[in-house]
Amino acid sequence: MNTELPEVTGATPAPKPQPTPLLEIRGLKIEGFADEKWNPIIKGVDLTLHKGEVLGLIGESGAGKSTLGLAAMGFARSGVRISGGSVTFDGMNLLTMPERKRRKLWGTRMTYVAQSAAASFNPAHRLIDQTVAAAVREGLKSESEAIADAKALYAQLQLPDPEHIGTRYPHQVSGGQLQRVMTAMAMSGRPDLIVFDEPTTALDVTTQVEVLMSMRKIVEEFDTAAIYITHDLAVVAQMADRIKVLRYGEEVEEAETREMLAHPKQDYTKSLWSVRSLRKQAAPSDDVVLRAQGIDAAYGNKVQVLHDVSIDLPRGRTVAIVGESGSGKSTMAKVITGLLPPARGEIAFEGAPLPPRLKDRTKDQLRRIQMIYQMADTAMNPRQTVGEIIGRPLAFYHGLKGRALERRTGELLEQIELDEGFYDRLPSELSGGQKQRICIARALAAEPEVILCDEVTSALDQIVQEGILKLLMRLQREKGIAYLFITHDIATVEAIADEIVVMYQGRVVEQGLKDRILSPPHPAYTELLLSSVPEMDPDWLTKLMEERGQRPS
Repeated sequence: MNTELPEVTGATPAPKPQPTPLLEIRGLKIEGFADEKWNPIIKGVDLTLHKGEVLGLIGESGAGKSTLGLAAMGFARSGVRISGGSVTFDGMNLLTMPERKRRKLWGTRMTYVAQSAAASFNPAHRLIDQTVAAAVREGLKSESEAIADAKALYAQLQLPDPEHIGTRYPHQVSGGQLQRVMTAMAMSGRPDLIVFDEPTTALDVTTQVEVLMSMRKIVEEFDTAAIYITHDLAVVAQMADRIKVLRYGEEVEEAETREMLAHPKQDYTKSLWSVRSLRKQAAPSDDVVLRAQGIDAAYGNKVQVLHDVSIDLPRGRTVAIVGESGSGKSTMAKVITGLLPPARGEIAFEGAPLPPRLKDRTKDQLRRIQMIYQMADTAMNPRQTVGEIIGRPLAFYHGLKGRALERRTGELLEQIELDEGFYDRLPSELSGGQKQRICIARALAAEPEVILCDEVTSALDQIVQEGILKLLMRLQREKGIAYLFITHDIATVEAIADEIVVMYQGRVVEQGLKDRILSPPHPAYTELLLSSVPEMDPDWLTKLMEERGQRPS
């Protein structure tokens, strides 16, 4: 009997075996506990990631992006549970693995760069100690090696004075600098997987360009896989090999980055891709409600931060302050609110000088100038309900209590387009956009004439951003509120500002009506700022770095 197989002619060569994925998620289901029951957050999502590959996760606030990113590490926040599916990392099932083994992977083979750096650092420990802690604890490096490596990473991530910045505490650096220190911390152990959760949200555009390039270079150099969560479509275009779109905890579509940018298939994806059309017509005014004149300021007896800064804020108008991280934007807001008394100069409200120190101002002076902070997470007491958060200024400034307090709180919730069902919720039960709306309501509760907005939309996706900006503009029209709007987002400036102040290293570079500032010719720094705004082109970052003489890897 002839046992030889017949010869097959013209046969197609067998396909090359595909490399084993580093991360494989199948049928993942996640639930969150709210309103006395478990509610679905992620509804059966699949995800595959190979070594050295970057996957972009995009979608509006509440889509489940951060929840999915954390689940990729086998982790679920308090009040959240993984109820189905599998998460396999390098052949290991993270969901059935004992927690002590999972913890051995966290901070070494898989790391996380959080959206809110301010809420993620221990305020009592120096930055360098926190940067090297995981690598030293797990024996990846000696302490001296880890510190030397951390300083090199600080330099690579464009942090100022990389040899010594690690000796500072978290409150002694800007938000953008803190975000970069967290990125260095994540990279310290040279992990196989990094989950970047909005890592450039707090950065100005000029700094963002350098940090994006550093991240991409390190990911390529060490063949690291990454999940890059963002609401900024132009940023994800520079970083991701593939893009997955989420909505309501379900996948909308997934494709290679160039294909997704050029030919999105679903209507929802197309709506994300559409350029924000919101643009306020600038309106000049000489009716100045707040004037800062010749302000110098420093923290303690250290280096001066502000140098002869003068800004006029007209009644019922919006003045945007733009500039890179550390340029003095937020410091100027602290001076105006009395949190940081100036070394020289004067703040005048309605033509009358304001006491430089917060504690010396009257209750009415405090009421008339309110502030909405950059990080809604750290601006609210996590143990207070929405009703208590909004109710506190109502009781403090207006003496409301009982039914009157509840009724006014309900009216404020309605003004920010949330219903009374939010009254008893805690901040942990809110999305990022909802948290920021609550902070807006808290500021409105005082019935102010001026609101300082410090990067209030930077952590929000484009759809939610537009909703917040429209809300602020409507409130301005209805109540005549003046906004001093601190931001690094030029699109936000175009949308909401009447006037622009450009700051650099604590000085005003130029200021004037929006249309004049945004029209060429520009001073050198303004030109750098405007040219650093990412575009929806996957090659934009590479081209820009080549133009600036920094050849990408």
